[in-house]
Amino acid sequence: MTLSGGTTKFLNRLPGRWWLRSLKPTAVALLLLALPIATAESHAVQMSGANGAHVYLLRGVLNIFSLGLDDIAAKLQAQGIPVTVVNYLGWSSLADEAAADYRGGRVKTIILVGHSSGATVLPDMVERLSQQGAPVKLAIGLDSVFRTSLSGRVGRYINYYIGNGNGEPVAPTKQLHGELENVNVQNVPGVGHITIEKNQIMQRRVIGDIDAVVFGGRHKEVSAAPGLVR
Repeated sequence: MTLSGGTTKFLNRLPGRWWLRSLKPTAVALLLLALPIATAESHAVQMSGANGAHVYLLRGVLNIFSLGLDDIAAKLQAQGIPVTVVNYLGWSSLADEAAADYRGGRVKTIILVGHSSGATVLPDMVERLSQQGAPVKLAIGLDSVFRTSLSGRVGRYINYYIGNGNGEPVAPTKQLHGELENVNVQNVPGVGHITIEKNQIMQRRVIGDIDAVVFGGRHKEVSAAPGLVR
């Protein structure tokens, strides 16, 4: 199996990437084959989603450090909001799928959430979707540990990062059309890089951000939680 240039480039940017470099190509291929893929059932659900919204959640390395995203996904589904959860390595194909569904009218509002490496790829995914005529309404990053810059068209991009850890703010570019917020959450009780997406305060905040977009006036955005510094 041959990895795409984009995937190879991103693997080289990962923290602790020495162990990835030591993997045989076959082992990397098996990791990729293990990624979740969308099913016909998910397409059927998304067409009847709340106000045409669909939330795409991107896990970090090896799918084992971002399981809080599954809790968020379950809570969103309980509200009638369709979701897709994948590993960050599948971001480019997921962007192409979301763009096709947007152009086809099956999705009207694209919302992205990523944790760790999943947060690091969010600016790339926003730009790819923008290039395909599918603007992102809301993107939420949870503690990307790399410096990233944001281009393209996005309604609102919220980067929650742990300022006294390895988290990094996102830098705007001249090509950015939209609102960017960097929010330091280092003082949120119990928050850490591998717990930020599991933390109940942060989960409520993320879901509140999403509800404000999906339901508008029917849902009030969650007020600023303790420790959130904009």
